[in-house]
Amino acid sequence: MLLLDIGEVAERSGVPASALRYYEEIGLIRSEARRGLRRQYDPDVLLRLSLIGLGKTAGFSLDEIAAMFGADGQPNIPREQLRARADELQRQMIGLRTLRDALRHVADCRAPTHLECPSFRALLKTASRRPLAYAPSRPEVEKNLLPKRRKRGDR
Repeated sequence: MLLLDIGEVAERSGVPASALRYYEEIGLIRSEARRGLRRQYDPDVLLRLSLIGLGKTAGFSLDEIAAMFGADGQPNIPREQLRARADELQRQMIGLRTLRDALRHVADCRAPTHLECPSFRALLKTASRRPLAYAPSRPEVEKNLLPKRRKRGDR
């Protein structure tokens, strides 16, 4: 059986050797043998790495991706989970397309200032209705982002 060295798998797949070792550690892939200290993989690992990469690109966690492989190691992807992810991506694409169009309009708007542009004001109103993308989720971090209060003598 022809086996691929970890370096060759890394080169062909674009996945760093450190990630390959981690994927092996968490059970996403497995090496077939060792030549000295170097792991050796079946060539089918390249297909599996492509599936892992596709899953990551689609926004699935490594745990979710691992669950998509059956006990025999073959892909067993729940179609309903794929449909739900596709629906979520569709919502994100619509939102991003709307944002792109609004930003382009504001960039080209002939209003004297952005705040005088009705489209910009509508964009701000829409943005204020949902949580900010960069909003911290931990109170201790949020506290550090707030402006420091001045003491009376610091003016």
